Amino acid sequence: MTYETTLEKMQQMKLTGMLRAFKQTTETNFAHNYSTDELIAYLIDTEWEDRYNRKLNRLMNNARFRYRASIELIDFSQSRELDKNLLLRLSGCEWLRKTENVLITGATGTGKSFIASALGHQACAEGFQVLYFNSLKLFSKLKFAKADGTYDKELKKISKHNLLILDDFGLHPIDEQSKLILLELLEDRYGESSTLIASQFPSHKWYEMIDNPTVADAILDRIIHNAHQILLKGESMRKTIKYNSG
Repeated sequence: MTYETTLEKMQQMKLTGMLRAFKQTTETNFAHNYSTDELIAYLIDTEWEDRYNRKLNRLMNNARFRYRASIELIDFSQSRELDKNLLLRLSGCEWLRKTENVLITGATGTGKSFIASALGHQACAEGFQVLYFNSLKLFSKLKFAKADGTYDKELKKISKHNLLILDDFGLHPIDEQSKLILLELLEDRYGESSTLIASQFPSHKWYEMIDNPTVADAILDRIIHNAHQILLKGESMRKTIKYNSG
């Protein structure tokens, strides 16, 4: 088999990482520095990394995060009273494997969206499918879906994701239709996949915010009992940090 034939077959098999590594090693004569086993391992590792990076990029693009964020960039200064051990445990994504939830609460500007994005990025890095939505935009999207007959299709698409992140929950008044949409979303996900909600309002104020005791009970029952809760304190982070938009 000729060198060109080998390259062509790699191309046809879409072994792009391996193809690039093979060309580099042969064109620079670097392959002579490897034993046969080492060369094969190198080519396979390069292909694996290439596929991992392409998959990660797809997951990140699909998620549409609000911020480019990571656990390493979170500010754990004392004034925030942020539980670093909890965040590090959550970064391992075991809560996603157990289909648990996360609730992040705190005043405007305390970094809820950034932490939500950081946990979402970490989930993508672990291979989980994530969707990130501003709550108002998601409710509006699903209301339109109800009107044009695509509601069930949209719910099915959302249900396929391991993690749904709802940001700015309660920032705007919630009408009755939005309350029922949220309840249906949580009902579909309960015990099957995880939900992260970021809100200015702690959970004990959701009854007042939702203004329907029966629906509020049902919503809280499906999000709180198996949720890790993060309460953010301190001054607005926007005074000291300029985030890079995602």
